[in-house]
Amino acid sequence: MSNIPDPLPKPLDHLAECGARDDPALILRDVTLTHGELGKRVGLLAGWLGQQLPTPGARVATWAAKGELTCLMPLAAARAGVVHVPINPLLKRAQAAHILADSGAMMLIANKARLKSLEEGDCGAGCAAWEEGQALEAAYASGVTLPASAHDSDDLTAILYTSGSTGRPKGVMLSHANLWLGAVSVAHYLKLSADDVTLAVLPLSFDYGQNQLLSTWLAGGSVAPLDYLFPRDVMKACAKHNITTLAAVPPLWVQLTELEWSEDSTQAMRRLTNSGGALTRDLVTDLRGIFSDAHLFAMYGLTEAFRSTFLDPDLIDTHPTSMGTAIPFAEILVVDDDGQLAEPGEEGELVHCGPLVAQGYWQDPERTAQRFKPAPVASNYGGMAVWSGDRVRRDHDGLLYFVGRRDAMIKSAGNRISPQEVEEAAIASGMVAEAIALGIPDDRLGHAVHLIVRTSGNIADADAQLPKYLSRELPNFMQPKVIHWRDAMPLNPNGKIDRTALYRELTE
Repeated sequence: MSNIPDPLPKPLDHLAECGARDDPALILRDVTLTHGELGKRVGLLAGWLGQQLPTPGARVATWAAKGELTCLMPLAAARAGVVHVPINPLLKRAQAAHILADSGAMMLIANKARLKSLEEGDCGAGCAAWEEGQALEAAYASGVTLPASAHDSDDLTAILYTSGSTGRPKGVMLSHANLWLGAVSVAHYLKLSADDVTLAVLPLSFDYGQNQLLSTWLAGGSVAPLDYLFPRDVMKACAKHNITTLAAVPPLWVQLTELEWSEDSTQAMRRLTNSGGALTRDLVTDLRGIFSDAHLFAMYGLTEAFRSTFLDPDLIDTHPTSMGTAIPFAEILVVDDDGQLAEPGEEGELVHCGPLVAQGYWQDPERTAQRFKPAPVASNYGGMAVWSGDRVRRDHDGLLYFVGRRDAMIKSAGNRISPQEVEEAAIASGMVAEAIALGIPDDRLGHAVHLIVRTSGNIADADAQLPKYLSRELPNFMQPKVIHWRDAMPLNPNGKIDRTALYRELTE
């Protein structure tokens, strides 16, 4: 895709019409749907939704594993003019109940076990509950189909809830234009094509995960959804389906690099994409060693604006920790504490402007006002922008580097410490595979640095050697007061290391 295809936003459901009719689009466990069959089933599911939920903008929630229903629903709901609310299948009853109540969902489609887990009142008054197989059967049997829609591209079409690891989940409101332009942007800079096969391992309730579907279908390619139990399942699926595109977050990449990859599982791979956390130099080296012929894309994003930056894979070896530059349709500004554009090398807040910016948080004007504010005067787009709260710096070549979240910075004995800097030093030692640095309340220091690590298994006496290594590599004020060793790190539903769970563990 050498040129950005038709950048004007369209109704999201037009993605069902993008691929060649007889080319594969969705590789399910027992059947592969062509793009023609995908479009037909999207039309039938949309027709049934329109019958069941005749009020425009009504919310339909799905709470199920990856499969035909959860893959088709983003496009079918958009065509029907209703709003899709995907619930991560890893969430438990209480979290799902909150999302159902907060969104005001009028329909829930889930598997039998999840429906049985709900208590009276969880689904809300007037909310119809359907088992996923029965819903699909009813939709296809109805014979009512809807053609590609003419909805306004600014209409709300999805509410994606944050994982909830830092408090009550927030529902991010996304329009047809947000999701359409996100698909166009990613398909363009990844250079996706009709012969690409994407392995969808990330949750479809996660903006990064959902875009795996949308960008691949826009390019005319096919998607193989996978809910894996073990990292080895991912490797096997890559071989089985001749996967060309694999997206993951750092904790999964770490696990995948610990496997012995066979040639048949890597030979078709063209690109790897990372978001949801920064890559380390060692992880880049390991991934480049396993997938020597694949391009590695380091990316940064936030649900409130989907995706902000990517690094040209030609620069990954020389700039392995960079976030890169703005993706198509995004304008990324670095703003200092006085509201002015930061100078090269100066730290500031990342502000995302442009048409990928979401419409705010569902029914939460207070938190919307905190994050969605007028763009800086220097913005070319203007309008509302997302003030990310993430601290970054731009070098003299224009490349961006993540420093840390404003609310995650550790303030110890008057010093401001970036957790990422401590974590990178620990990983660079070669003694640990994963590391998280937290500021834990301390009577003397205000906050003390606590480092939680998972061993790499390379050094027998790592518990004794790591403190010595860090004492040489980090200044005194950054030294961890305590190092906690773990056999495994807790993960949130999107597969990222759950910092909040670790913090609770160390403070309760």
